This record gives sequence, structure tokens and C-alpha cells, in this order.
Amino acid sequence: MKLFITSDHNGVNLVDYLYGELKKDYDIERIDLPNDLNDDYPLFAFKLGQLVSSTPDSFGIILCGTGVGVSIACNKVKGIRCARVSNVNDAQMCRLHNNCNVIALGNNYTNNEVLTLVKTFITTECLNEERHIRRIKQIIDYENGEYNEL
Repeated sequence: MKLFITSDHNGVNLVDYLYGELKKDYDIERIDLPNDLNDDYPLFAFKLGQLVSSTPDSFGIILCGTGVGVSIACNKVKGIRCARVSNVNDAQMCRLHNNCNVIALGNNYTNNEVLTLVKTFITTECLNEERHIRRIKQIIDYENGEYNEL
């Protein structure tokens, strides 16, 4: 498994911490784009999304002030299913039911909280039940312009 991690200026401290902790057990790559008060979160999200979508068996971790903006931007990248997560249940369910490949977080967590959320996300397996596979396929088909059941 390969991990990619990045943030705009709002999440740099948490990314520093996560990177340091996760590199002990995982193959992780930090995406460093210039960070300052005027940086643009979509650029971080697009870069991370492109890397995750083109790297088999990979996950992305992205932070911004709230996690909302980067999750919206990540979901514009083909092949990305990004969830903005605020608790352990969210981190589990987005993997179990939606097989998300990117987790988006805000900067309002302690180091231990954010590490728990990320580890929950990357260690939870998709259920691969027929209903979940069917729904994920509908999303992928729509993204590819192939879903015609509206």
C-alpha cells in the first residue's frame, strides 16, 4: 500500500506529525507544494488525486481548514472517492460502504485524534457486498459518462 499526504497552509502541522508517524509503518510520500497564507487548496487536492488515481493500491490523506474544500476538489479528479471525515465512524463507513481512496480532514484535531482517524481509514477494508459494489459502480459509470438510468 502506498500513501500520499498533503495539505494547504491550514494543515501543515498535522501533516508533519502524520508523516512522521506513518512513515514508520507505511510507504508514504509527502506532496510538498509551496505553502503560504495565499495558497490554493484545489491545487493540493488535484495533485494528490492525480497521484492516487494513477497509483494502484494507494490512499490519499489531505487536510485543510475544514476538510470540506479539499474533499470537493479531490472528488473532481476521475477515479477519486474522497470523504470528509469527522469521527471514527465516518472513517470506517466511507471505506466499508464506499471504498473511498482519499480521506479529507480539517485542522481541528489533536495529533492522537487525527492519527486514529487516518489509521482507521487505511486499515478498514471495503465490505465488497453486492449492494455496495453496485452503488460504487453506478458512481464510476456516471463519472465515465456511461450511467443512463436517470
